[in-house]
Amino acid sequence: MHPDTLKYNERQGPAYKDVCDLLAREIDKNLAGAENRIWHAHPVWFLDDNPIVGYSQQKPGIRLMFWSGADFEEPALNVVGRKFKDASIFYEEASQVRKPDLRRWLGKAREIQWDYKNLIRRKGRLERLK
Repeated sequence: MHPDTLKYNERQGPAYKDVCDLLAREIDKNLAGAENRIWHAHPVWFLDDNPIVGYSQQKPGIRLMFWSGADFEEPALNVVGRKFKDASIFYEEASQVRKPDLRRWLGKAREIQWDYKNLIRRKGRLERLK
């Protein structure tokens, strides 16, 4: 895990820090080979420079977002728009994180990917990688 991710987690309030620590551990463990770094001020994990999953603090809690999550067909993940393929879930405390769900989503995140790293080059058009 990148040291800046640990610093990000440390800056959260106690309940949110626990959520962030749990998410970071599970993502690192279950998304082997992913590169973790701070991107747009939040922890994000990448596969081949393509953003896969990340989290950030927002008003409703810690938002766990999967860049290609709209195609996971998971009812617990909220899909807001259709232009991009992201989906997310909010947590207010670590006890809300269901590890079996998170692990399943991380497996799908590896298998279902849209090409976000070339989004600008393609002028906003997404292409499916996997």
